[in-house]
Amino acid sequence: MSNTTELVERPTQQDASVAAQNATAPQPRRTTVAPAVDIFEDRNGVTLLVDLPGVPRDKLCVSVQDSTLSIEAEAVVPTPTGLRVQHAELRDPHFARTFALGADLDASRSDAQLRDGVLKLTIPRRDEAKPRRIDVSIG
Repeated sequence: MSNTTELVERPTQQDASVAAQNATAPQPRRTTVAPAVDIFEDRNGVTLLVDLPGVPRDKLCVSVQDSTLSIEAEAVVPTPTGLRVQHAELRDPHFARTFALGADLDASRSDAQLRDGVLKLTIPRRDEAKPRRIDVSIG
């Protein structure tokens, strides 16, 4: 690589339409990425594993409003002192993903853990929605 190498972003169709709307006000470019998600379901609820590489806890927002789960995060990838970026595919990406939650899930009892770039989000089922065995008496 030479000293004249620069980071070049290819505009998308969405970027072009946003730029046309905001032609008078220069704004920083922000790339939004839909993170990969694995979803597991069992009788107790659902578990989501969301890939969020480079995201610290303070740059992560998980919220539920009107049965919609929203996950938003910003990655922080620091440049080591004395070095400069020669090439970057994606700089400080913004992650965003939304999901519709079923009525049988109890989002108020959710548990979220961020570890090694993976968010583990567990949403239990409402007690009344869990399958249960009904005893049958004779007589």
